[in-house]
Amino acid sequence: MSELGELDRPGTPNNSGAWDEHSEEWLMGAAETNVRETPGQSQTTTPSAPSARAARRGTGDPVKALMHRHRELCERAVDPLEIAAGLEAHGVTDRTAARFRHRDVFSLAEEMYARVSRDTETAPRPTSSPAPRVRADWALLSLLPGALCAATVAGLHLTEGRVRLAVATLGALAVALAVRAALGRGPLGPRSHPAPPGTYPSHTPGSTRAWTYWLLAYALLGDGLLTAALTGGPDGFPAAVRDLSTAPVLALTLACAPAAWCAHLFAAGARRKLAASRGLADFTAAVKPLLLGAFALFLCTSAALVAISTTVLHEPAAYTTTVTLGALLLLARLLTAHGFTHAPAVVLGAAAATEAAALATAFASHLPGCAFLATPVDTVVAAWSTAGIPAVACGAAALILLFHATRTLTRASAHAIPGEPG
Repeated sequence: MSELGELDRPGTPNNSGAWDEHSEEWLMGAAETNVRETPGQSQTTTPSAPSARAARRGTGDPVKALMHRHRELCERAVDPLEIAAGLEAHGVTDRTAARFRHRDVFSLAEEMYARVSRDTETAPRPTSSPAPRVRADWALLSLLPGALCAATVAGLHLTEGRVRLAVATLGALAVALAVRAALGRGPLGPRSHPAPPGTYPSHTPGSTRAWTYWLLAYALLGDGLLTAALTGGPDGFPAAVRDLSTAPVLALTLACAPAAWCAHLFAAGARRKLAASRGLADFTAAVKPLLLGAFALFLCTSAALVAISTTVLHEPAAYTTTVTLGALLLLARLLTAHGFTHAPAVVLGAAAATEAAALATAFASHLPGCAFLATPVDTVVAAWSTAGIPAVACGAAALILLFHATRTLTRASAHAIPGEPG
């Protein structure tokens, strides 16, 4: 009971969050208990070996306190690296490990793994969880947005008047629902909730969906609306709505399938690296090329889809805007799929806000005395045409998320089993 009482000291973490400063101070004090000698102890004889081990493993043993906190993680781990990944996910760093008299988190995890008591006669040894499998449901769902978008584009080219408006409305709704379904399952869905080993859970933050829909809508209408705003003002709005840029949206919806496969290849490859690596640093060094390779593969696939779409629809090729938007959406999905939902929502929102601000200032510049509001937009358009606005917004956002992804998705804790304790 005295050991459990130690866990209730002030400053000890009582939730699944990261270790705070007070917690580390308590752990430091606990770690120093092993080497601190009281005046009474200095005058006593040297205890026997069993007594010394009992004292070391008693209330003054900080590693044992840490094992109590992560008991289920230690019992279910199949190797020290799995424990290290769990500790890393809870904010335990090499600096924290040094206070346990270990050089890094992995060596601390090795001791914790060695000290776990397992009843091999009554409980089987845990086995490594399989990498996410290819499932027919998410594979088919990833094809659905592109198929529905292609059908909608074909309908727009074959109809006129109110029928065309009805086809556009119903097609946009169908594509939006298909995108939602594709983003909710498979490797494009987040892992924020428990799921059986080898599968993906289904949940997508609402803000991420909203910003994704906006960015796709701007790819469809944005260039026409911006041109109308800079030339004729609100009077050119009806013509801008009729002149849709369907090739970029078709290419992006078709790219849902390669995006799902790239995300799956990255997740499966990372799990294999996790099983083969012997340390956190080794895992990071092995996964970073895998992440960049999956990203580069998607960029090449997106560029090919843009070329095909513009050729079939006889529209100008918008490689920069479409590929940068596709890169942004892929990185956002990769981060969301591995539990990092905040940064993608913020960065997608910033890109959408930039595009909305460009449209708003362009239209507002037609008000008396407000012509200066369009100066930034005029400057960008004069240099790179109307495609420069989404290219700058999405390109900068994609670079931010790429930097963030290389720091977060290369950590072992990002590839732990969903719902893993600890």
